[in-house]
Amino acid sequence: MHLLRVTVLFMLAAIAEIGGAWLVWQAVHESRPWWFAGLGVMALGVYGFVASLQPDADFGRVLAAYGGVFIIGSLAWGMLVDGFRPTLWDWVGAAICLAGVSVIMFAPRGLD
Repeated sequence: MHLLRVTVLFMLAAIAEIGGAWLVWQAVHESRPWWFAGLGVMALGVYGFVASLQPDADFGRVLAAYGGVFIIGSLAWGMLVDGFRPTLWDWVGAAICLAGVSVIMFAPRGLD
């Protein structure tokens, strides 16, 4: 259940942060209406709350692990929303990041 909760929260955080950043990007770079940026800012605020729901109490650990999730989520968002096609090296890098996320979040504690 712990693994499922962590995974779902990371996925929700990625959608909120990447979606929010994408909306701001659209307003600034693609001349979309100003309210795109406003929605983006709200989504970024939602990201902050969702990230704080992680069961691990260490902010640094959660945010460091989320960095890897963000990389993978950004590639997926680009594919689904912008037609981006990752290269083999993009996927290799994403796999390395996912391995790092797993080590940071799920390694046994108290071995230091």
